[in-house]
Amino acid sequence: MKYNGLLLTLPKEVKVFVGVFVLVLSIGFYTGLLFIQETDSNHPSGIQENYLGNEEDEEAEVMKFKKGEREMLTIVHTHILSMSLIFFLLGALVWLIQLPKRLKMFLTVEPFFSVIATFGGIYLMWSGILWMKYIVVFSGILMTLTFTASAILVLCQLCFKTAIHTAE
Repeated sequence: MKYNGLLLTLPKEVKVFVGVFVLVLSIGFYTGLLFIQETDSNHPSGIQENYLGNEEDEEAEVMKFKKGEREMLTIVHTHILSMSLIFFLLGALVWLIQLPKRLKMFLTVEPFFSVIATFGGIYLMWSGILWMKYIVVFSGILMTLTFTASAILVLCQLCFKTAIHTAE
């Protein structure tokens, strides 16, 4: 079965549907990043403070308390499930665009490792392995980069390849 570039052969209505889906998915993804920025969790010390609290810091502007085990399990559980579904759907679209197989493989498999490293790392950091905050930052950045690259590639092929294809 030939699937490389299959997205380009779909009817215009399906392409519009896919494009709108990727745009809305991206809005949701980047809104989550805005939330991370609001909680100061976009750097290692902020991540640690967000999950382990800052009760000892008398100069803290906002008092934060260590999250309970039930809350941590809920955070990890919901994020792993939702992010895996997000990357599965976006990955399926990446497999339908025209790209080298190795690049597709990276863009579609790596995010799953990043999801486990990010949210598993958050749980391990909360459990006391404090150096995991660096893994969380690295894997979170990598996850964001692969999401961004995948979404841009799908949208570009939907928009620009269609115009080139119909012009010929």
